[in-house]
This record gives sequence, C-alpha cells and structure tokens, in this order.
Amino acid sequence: MHQTLGAFRAALLTGWVGLSAAGWLYARQLNIPLWAAVSLIAAFLLEYSFYLFPGFETVRHRLRGKLSHRQFATAMAMSAAAPYLIYSLPTGQFRWTACAGLAAIIAVVSFWYVALPPSRATDFAFLALLAAIMLSRSLNLIYTSPIKGVSILGHLMLIRTGALAALELRRMRDVRFGFIPSQREWIVGVQYFFYFLPIGLPLALWLGAAHLNFTGFLFWKTLAIFFGALWVTALSEEFFFRGLLQQWLADWTAKPRLALVAASLVYGVAHLSFGTFPNWRMAAVDAVLGCFCGMAYQKTAGIRASMVTHALVVTVWRTMFTLRLPPGM
Repeated sequence: MHQTLGAFRAALLTGWVGLSAAGWLYARQLNIPLWAAVSLIAAFLLEYSFYLFPGFETVRHRLRGKLSHRQFATAMAMSAAAPYLIYSLPTGQFRWTACAGLAAIIAVVSFWYVALPPSRATDFAFLALLAAIMLSRSLNLIYTSPIKGVSILGHLMLIRTGALAALELRRMRDVRFGFIPSQREWIVGVQYFFYFLPIGLPLALWLGAAHLNFTGFLFWKTLAIFFGALWVTALSEEFFFRGLLQQWLADWTAKPRLALVAASLVYGVAHLSFGTFPNWRMAAVDAVLGCFCGMAYQKTAGIRASMVTHALVVTVWRTMFTLRLPPGM
C-alpha cells in the first residue's frame, strides 16, 4: 500500500517537473505570451495528475472507500471539466457551445454506470459511445487553440474518465490497467512483438501501407516515442479493444478465440479512417497487430503486456518506416 502511494507521488512529482520544463521551453520556442503559457501548463499539469489515477489501484481504492457511486461519478465529471476551464477562460478559447458539448460528453460517460445497470446492451452501448466520441473527433472542435497539440487534453480526459467508469463504476476485472508492466508482462509483450514482425512488416510492405525510411535512431527521441505510445496510444487502445471489447466478447460467447478474432477485426476497421477513408491497407495491418496484442492480453490476463507489443510496433513504424496515405492526402 505505502509503496504504491509512494510510486504515485513519485510519478506525480516527476511529471510535474518534466511537463513544466517542457511546456516552458515549448512556449518560449513559439513566443507564447507568459500569461497564456502559464494557463496552458497549469491545465496540462492538472490533467496529468488526474490521468494517473486509474493506473494506481491504491489511490482508486481509497477513493472507492470514501465515495458512493454517485459521488465518485460527480468527482469524475468535475475533474474532467477543470483542465478545459483552466486553459480556455484565460486564453479566450472558451465558448459556451463547446462547453455545453463537453459537459454533455462528460456527464454521459461519468454517470453511465450510475444510471444504467451493467448488461450486454449497456456495455455494448458504452463502447459505442466512446468510439463515437473518438471517431467523430468532436473533442478537437471543443479544445480549440492557435497552438498545436492542445486537443490532447480532451483525449487524455476521455481515456481516464472512461477507464474510471469501467474500473470503478462497472467494476471491471482482468484488465490490469496500469503504466508499468511487470517483468513477465515485459517479456510477453516483447515476445509477441517479435512474433508480429515477420508477418506484419512484410504485409505492410506488400500492401503498400508503408515503405522503409530508416535514417538512424536518436536514442532520446526513440525512447520518448516508445513511452509516449505506451502510456497514451497503447494504453487507451488496449484498454478499449482488449480490456473491454475482447473480454466482454469472450464472456458473452464463452469462446476466447472467437473473441480474439472479432476484437482484432473491429480494431482494424477502427483504423479505416487513418488518412483518407477507407484506408483498407492500414486496416488490414492493424487487424493483424490486434491479433498479436490480443494473444499477449490473453496470456497475461491484462493489457500491460499487449501495451508493450503495441508500443514497440508504433516505435518501429515511426522510426523505420513512412506510412503511405491513400491518394488525395
């Protein structure tokens, strides 16, 4: 218990220092006024703090013991809105229509399992809701800014709000949501990454989804790509497609292999919008990746091993290949 709380405090402090320094350097590079930089950095620091909560069971356990489901959902909703208000009000980006849209998204996701009992219908609808929010890119229209990258605040908010709703209000198990894989999860994740390579890379080249463009590794840049992918892209997608969808399909059908294939196909279809719709090449490669991530998930009964597989593949794509977009991009 104390070690986990200590790890949470260490992650919090390290993140605050790193994000503050990175944000300040970024603001100076773009000549962002001090008052705007302070608001943006404060919003990112607050969102980072909330983003850590789902990944630390001890912190969630303490909150769970003090709050009812309705109180927990209310706290989730208030915390989800706070970073938007902190950055948008001082910088002049606040709009009542955007705020109303954000409030509606937050309320539905936060109170879904307070208002509705868990069932196949409500679980499937919850997945469809999260998918619709992401695929519609509505958060990009809400988190507006002349500075590139601010919309990531909305995506981080949706990840941790959806995760808390499923983990604490829906009480999902066999997810192992977290940021640091165990030794076994690292081993399994790397293992399935190497299983994917001789199938996924030739497939991508054969379909013309990517071409080799290796210019050499920059160690710190590559490391940043890997952990950024691990803690954001892989964490969110593995939680959604493996921790929720694949697990629920396995429970509903009592056929884990069928669930693996179905979840992988859905994962591929979700990437049809990459570049220009429909990007069948990318969808096919990602469906294969989904199979290997799904097998890593099955082997460890948790998403952290599949996160490692996923993040390693993303790192290889971004450092050794250039993805080919369909004509018109």
